[in-house]
Amino acid sequence: MKEKGLLIVLSGPSGVGKGTVRKELFSHPNTTYEYSISMTTRKPREGELDGFDYFFKTREEFEQLIAQDKLLEWAEFVGNYYGTPVDYVRDTINDGRDVFLEIEVQGARQIREKFPEGLFIFLAPPSLSELQSRLVHRGTESDSVIANRLETARKELEMMNLYDYVVENDHVERACERIHAIVLAEHLRRDRVEARYKKMLEVE
Repeated sequence: MKEKGLLIVLSGPSGVGKGTVRKELFSHPNTTYEYSISMTTRKPREGELDGFDYFFKTREEFEQLIAQDKLLEWAEFVGNYYGTPVDYVRDTINDGRDVFLEIEVQGARQIREKFPEGLFIFLAPPSLSELQSRLVHRGTESDSVIANRLETARKELEMMNLYDYVVENDHVERACERIHAIVLAEHLRRDRVEARYKKMLEVE
């Protein structure tokens, strides 16, 4: 009996380091997660590649996908759409592989409703002042956009109760170690492995 894969959802406020943690996780040679690339209507940042970091779409293309119900989740965040293609996620999980999603909090809430059996991890900043510092040093947004993101981050921190685990991103390597430990523990849950052992005990 093939065990289904996990849907691993990593989320948290903008600027908390979700992308950095995800890249560090996937740089480890023993990582077997399948990364589900999100779609977005925002412009690529320097060094970002279409089909690798994101699928970059126009607003018209994205809205057509919404109408066709081709997205597992979607949200509009700071003037841009973000979403997750549904078919890839379902097929990969059914094939026994873990799917790793790095998404905004609004999207995680939608997935929680559709896939309550998923593994939801909230990546938290050490403090709001540290989060502000990271956004400023990123150097990609204006002061007004940063202020908007910080206000949104306050609201998102209040939604922590929607998640199963909270990992503080005080240090990228430590955050990755905690996430790996959480995933391992989830794979060993009794309700995930019990059916396999019951089958082993069946009399032929």
